[in-house]
Order: sequence, then C-alpha cells, then structure tokens
Amino acid sequence: MPHRTELYHEVPPTCWPIVYSPDYNITFMGLEKLHPFDAGKWGKVINFLKEEKLIADDLIVQAREATEEDLLVVHTRRYLNKLKWSFVVATITEIPPVLFLPNFLVQRKVLKPLRTQTGGTIMAGKLAIDRGWAINVGGGFHHCSSDKGGGFCAYADITLAIKFLFERVEGVSKATIIDLDAHQGNGHERDFMDDHRVYIMDVYNRYIYPGDGFAKRAIKRKVELDWGTEDTEYLQKVQTHVEGALNELRPDIIIYNAGTDILDGDPLGGLAISPQGIVKRDEAVFRAARSHRIPILMVTSGGYQKRTARIIADSILNLHNLGLIDKELATSEAKNPKVELMIRESILDLTNLSLQ
Repeated sequence: MPHRTELYHEVPPTCWPIVYSPDYNITFMGLEKLHPFDAGKWGKVINFLKEEKLIADDLIVQAREATEEDLLVVHTRRYLNKLKWSFVVATITEIPPVLFLPNFLVQRKVLKPLRTQTGGTIMAGKLAIDRGWAINVGGGFHHCSSDKGGGFCAYADITLAIKFLFERVEGVSKATIIDLDAHQGNGHERDFMDDHRVYIMDVYNRYIYPGDGFAKRAIKRKVELDWGTEDTEYLQKVQTHVEGALNELRPDIIIYNAGTDILDGDPLGGLAISPQGIVKRDEAVFRAARSHRIPILMVTSGGYQKRTARIIADSILNLHNLGLIDKELATSEAKNPKVELMIRESILDLTNLSLQ
C-alpha cells in the first residue's frame, strides 16, 4: 500500500498546470554565487511570465516540500542520512563553503529548496496525467540516483515522479524520459537500468561531466554531441530522435528534462545553441507529445547563465502562443490514460462482439 502523501492533492481547475514555490530559490549570504548556477532563476522565470500576463500567483500550483517518507519511495535511508553531513552536501552542490555551515542551516537554506522542487516535480507528474501537460519551473535533478547525489542534484526527482505515477495512477505503466540537458542524465539512468517500463533518450555533450559509462547502458536512444554543436544539426537530431523514440515505444507519459545549459556560452555545457534554438527545441518536443497524444511533464534542469530565465519564459510563452499549452485545453481535452484505457477496452469489447 503506498504511503499517505500531500503531493497528490486535488488542484483547482482554475490553476494552470505550472508548479512553483518561492521556496525554490536558494539565497544565503551570497554563498549561492560561488556556483555558476543562477540559484534564483526559477523566481525570475515566474516574474517574466507575470510581466507578460500569462500567469498570476493565484493561477499557479504551489509546490509542496517532499517529506522524508515521499523521498524514501526511491532513496535509501542511508543516503538521506548522509545529507545530514554538511561536507556531503558541499560535495553534491559543488559549493565548498557549505562544508563549514551547521547542518540545520544547510537543511533550511540549501536542501529545503531542493526538496520543494522535488515535490513540485512529483506534483507535476500527476497534473500532466490529469491535464495533458505540466511544467515544473524547477527540478530536473538528473545526476541524482537512489543512493548517490552529484552535479548540484541532491534528490532524484525524475525517478520519484515516475515511481509515484507507477504506484498510484491506474493506467500509467510506461514512461519515456527525453533528457535534453547538455549533460548525460546518469542519475535516472542508474535508477532505471533494468526497468523495461522506462525508455530513456539522452542527447548530451560526450566530452563533459559525468561521463558515466555504466549508466549509459540504460540509454535506449543515445545521441552524443561534439563541442560547439549548433542549431541546425542539433534541432535535426532532436526532431528525428524524439519521433523515433515515441514510435519505438508509446509511453503513458513523457518526462522532458529541458536543460538550457546547451546555450552558446554556457560555462559547463560546451554547446553553441542560440536562444531561438532552445525555443524551437522545446516546441519540437511538445509538438511530438501533442501529435502522439501523450501527456508531457517538463522540468527545467541545468542552465548556468543569467539570461537563461528569460529564455525559459520565452519558450513557455511560445508554447502558449502556438496552442501547445493552454489552460482550457489542459482542463477539458487532456488525454487521461485512465480514460484512454477505458476507451481502448470498450473498442476491444465491441470488436470481439462483432467477430462472434
């Protein structure tokens, strides 16, 4: 029997399936500036969307913090206990001075924001099934697995969102992860190594962190890029392989890890994609989900430049302008797998009757 969770509560139909909390943002005496990651980018995305009048505070879904019991659906207790040591968190987040902070401060100022983003991804998984699409403005901690963190990723939110759906939502038994962050998503790959219910497509710079050869064995569709890959080649590969992945296995949900560290000039990504290229990439993935009628959950993942937040907001606005995300569509026309399952069974029954 699954444990009782606050993350699958009913969301008012007036809300967009966009999940966020001000608690996502990491601010503590300027320490967050010691990592190239813009630790306040999530709030900036929301502010840009408010300025464009797409959303308001009462129209977005407030993310809730994942509890220890929620996290234990995937994580080992041993791993969660390790996070009570500041030096472990300093290593995972790549912010060395965290080592010298008392752990109660590390929990409150560093890990609570990451737990809240993790709760947001789990909540967005359920919303995507109910509404046809959902976006967690944070999350995408794809380097974290059940028993090991790294690369600024302390909790395995992608694995958790999928495991929650498999355990709690009837009709959801297959998932496809489309990981388009510049780095290999070795966390979820290690978690789903031998799980045939999960299909992983990963497009990444072959020369950068983490270079996890063992985890690569879990990738069903691997696209390794060279330094400085530009828009034309990149978009052609994304479109071809997204279509190929969805034709190879029809999932009940797509988890789209939409890292923006592919942006030209990113200090860690090493690729050369333009802001327009990122917008076109997201559009291609959402178009494919729509044409195959598969619910999609997007998380924002890596992106290490100050202009990243504006690009994410512009991409969400573009999806809306093209009708690929829409509040009315989300509430009224979503292809709920539970409903689809009932329809398919009814058609099968009718076919069997006509054959008798």
